[in-house]
Parts: sequence; structure tokens; C-alpha cells
Amino acid sequence: MKEHKTSSGEQTQALGADFAAGLSPGAVVCMHGPLGAGKTTFIQGVASFLGIQEAVTSPTFTIASAYEGTLPLYHIDVYRIDSTEEFELLGLEEYIYGKGVTFIEWSEKVEEALPPRLIHITISINDDGTRTIVIDEPEEEP
Repeated sequence: MKEHKTSSGEQTQALGADFAAGLSPGAVVCMHGPLGAGKTTFIQGVASFLGIQEAVTSPTFTIASAYEGTLPLYHIDVYRIDSTEEFELLGLEEYIYGKGVTFIEWSEKVEEALPPRLIHITISINDDGTRTIVIDEPEEEP
């Protein structure tokens, strides 16, 4: 588990880009944190590292967005999903089990529908406006 502090959106994006350097196809990243914490800002940094030129925005109303870069980036936001069953009916398996990297905001709502090896990133807003970002990656399999 690694903890980082950022004091601007640019620093959060830079941390996202650094994190992306270690990603491989099939990675599923669960993003946690309150509204406005910087989850999408972090993902924008990942997109930048992957060479994605398109503007990356939160897919709160569209649920999922796909971007083409050196690896495909799938950005899913399940804020408006009410159950695992509803999530499964969306047919997002091609994203979650695809050849790209998948970031899921509000993943705690559907975690039982996700693969067992997940990376968790939690972003907290501190009293001074800075962010604490905790990256929890699964242990390597022997």
C-alpha cells in the first residue's frame, strides 16, 4: 500500500501518469472517494500517459467511456447504478475482461461482479484542500 499527497489537480494527474507506467492489459482499478475528490483527474493523468488525446470526462450519465491509446482505457462510473444485477445487465464484460485497463468509479457498489485481482485507489480530501491518495495493489502471485 502506497500513500501520496497532492496539492493540485496537476499533481494528481502527474501521479496518475506515474501509476499508469506500471499497468498491464487486463488491469482493473477501483476508484474510491467522495464526489469532487479527483478520481477523474487521476484517470486523466493515466490517459495522458497512454497517449490519449481525447478529453477524458466522468461518464456519470453515460456509465462507460472507451478511449484508444497505447492501451485501451475503459472508464466506468457506476454512481447511478443501483445493484450488481443492474450492472451485469449493462454487458460491460468486454471492458472489464478486455485487452485494456479499466477504471471503475464507485466500484464498491458492484464489487462482487468484478474479477478477484483488483487495484484499489482511495482519494481523500484533506481539511487544507490537499488530497491523500492511497494505492493498494494486490500481492504478486507466487
